[in-house]
Amino acid sequence: MTHGEATAVTSARRAAGPDPVFVQLLTPEGDRVEHPDYSGSFTDDEYRSLYHDLVVVRRLDAEATALQRQGEIGLWPSLLGQEAAQVGSARALRPRDMVFPTYREHGVLYCRGVDPIMPLSLFRGVDQGVLDPHESGFATYAIVVGAHALHATGYAMGVVKDGTVGADDGEAVIAYFGDGATSQGDVNEAFVWASVFNVPLVFFCQNNQYAISEPLERQTRVPLYQRASGFGFPGLRVDGNDVLACYAVTRKALDDARQGQGPSLIEAYTYRMGAHTTSDDPSRYRDATEVETWQAKDPIKRLRLFLTKQGMAKDEYFDAIDEEARVAAVELRQRVLDMPDPDPMTIFDHVYPHGSPELAQQKQWLANYLASFEGSGH
Repeated sequence: MTHGEATAVTSARRAAGPDPVFVQLLTPEGDRVEHPDYSGSFTDDEYRSLYHDLVVVRRLDAEATALQRQGEIGLWPSLLGQEAAQVGSARALRPRDMVFPTYREHGVLYCRGVDPIMPLSLFRGVDQGVLDPHESGFATYAIVVGAHALHATGYAMGVVKDGTVGADDGEAVIAYFGDGATSQGDVNEAFVWASVFNVPLVFFCQNNQYAISEPLERQTRVPLYQRASGFGFPGLRVDGNDVLACYAVTRKALDDARQGQGPSLIEAYTYRMGAHTTSDDPSRYRDATEVETWQAKDPIKRLRLFLTKQGMAKDEYFDAIDEEARVAAVELRQRVLDMPDPDPMTIFDHVYPHGSPELAQQKQWLANYLASFEGSGH
């Protein structure tokens, strides 16, 4: 088999979708199905609310991509195609739970009630994207791939030490990462520590089929969720384009964690419809047929089909949601354009909580340097 033939085979496998051992509650055709282990009990309003979030999140993400193309932000990692995995899992969280994201969890951020301007200000370079996690339940975006999995594990160990685990009202932690991060040592070390200390942590892997340009077949010989058993905790695969299944699976995993049953791994089998970031050209490593096949599994399209079939929404409702999303995107764009340039001295504000002699020395050097330009006309 030639290299080209091998690529075609693996591409066909990715397009075909996950193996039969995965959780699905809503088919690509918009039909509800039952699963023996995961219930999908939703009210009509809850179905519509999930649809609302999917549409708004996608529209805000598209606006951010446009802003980058127009030179208003330096980079943007789009979530296009992964909305169901993010919205479904985020809506399963409770207020006391803590989220440790990568740099692509814009949908999770939105569902946690965090101002969507945060990642845009980060990628525009006007601040460091720092959040107070105790106020938001959402840690700062992690740029270093996989490193935050250890941060999440350490935080979950603290939850155990605080005694806020072991009951229905306990705390749980969730760490998001992609399939590429599972090849990082930090993630595997996090698996070890989380298992050994039985921490209340859900590892949520959005398997979007590519670690930048590296296909899944170059990263693992077995489905990613099966790795969990080697570390001593359960793992499962869910249809990552099914917002209902992502909600149900994550809710159960978080409840098990908060009740003291330890960590688990969820592999949300999904697809990155766009580029890894706006600096990437996906046409160089995947073909259009694969993308078209996955477009038929679009998470928003399938929920819209379901709502229509069940008579829960009509065209007027969908048009209203589209208009709401458009207005939100226009407002977000204007806020980005109105961002003032930061004071250069603020770069030192969030390095250490109480500063350090070395940091003070560097800060003084910069202050003197900037002062040297005063009155020079530069």
